[in-house]
Amino acid sequence: HVCSNALDNADGQLARLTHRETREGRIIDSIADHLVFFSVYLNLTLRYFLEGASPAIFLLALAAGISHALQGAAADYYRSTYLYFSITPAAPILDSSSLLESDYRVLNWRREPWRKLLLALYLNFTRQQEILARYLKKLRELIGQLFQGEIPHWLRTRYRNLASPTLKWWGLLMTNTRMLVLFALLLIGQPIYYFWFELIPLNLLLIYLLTRQEHMAESLLEVAERWRNST
Repeated sequence: HVCSNALDNADGQLARLTHRETREGRIIDSIADHLVFFSVYLNLTLRYFLEGASPAIFLLALAAGISHALQGAAADYYRSTYLYFSITPAAPILDSSSLLESDYRVLNWRREPWRKLLLALYLNFTRQQEILARYLKKLRELIGQLFQGEIPHWLRTRYRNLASPTLKWWGLLMTNTRMLVLFALLLIGQPIYYFWFELIPLNLLLIYLLTRQEHMAESLLEVAERWRNST
C-alpha cells in the first residue's frame, strides 16, 4: 500500500507537469485507488469476523466504504474545479455528466468494451460529484458558457481567494491522511477504529467543507449572473 500510494502520487503529478493528463488515465487512477482501499476494508473486515466479531462488522465496513467513496468524490471534484478556476491559464473543458453521457452513447460495447466500461464507471462517479455539489456544478456550467475556458483574471483571483483557505482541509480527505491514520492504528493494535474514523471525523469534515463550498459557489454564481446581465 505504501508503494502504490507513492506511485499514485508520482504519476498524477508527472502527468500534470508534462500536460499529458487524459480522461482514461484519470479513470484508471481512480479505480486503482478504490481497489487499494477495497483490499484494506476486506482484509480488516474478514480479520475481525474470523476472530469472532459480530456480523455487524460487515455493515460497519460497508458504511465506512460508502463514506470513503463520497469523501473522495467530493475532494476530487473540488480539486479539479480549483485547478480549472485558479491555476490553469487556458483550462480544458471540465467533464460533466451531460458531456460524458453523450460520449458514452457514441461508444459501442462490441467494438470498444473496455473504453465503454471505463466511461460508465466515470459517468457514475461524476454524477455522484454533481449531486454532492449542486451549486458548484451550476457555477462550472455557467462559467463554461460565459468564458469558454478563458476565465478572466478578476474571476480567477476571486475564486482563488475564497477557495484557498479550504485546500488544506480538503487534503485531509485524500489518501495520505487515511494511510497515516491506518498505520497509527495498526501500530497500537486497534485497526478497527479506522472504520469509525471514516464514519465520524471525516464525514463531519466533509459536511463542513461541502457547506462552505456551496455557499462560496452560490455567491460566485450571483457574481457571474450579474456580469452576464451587465454585458
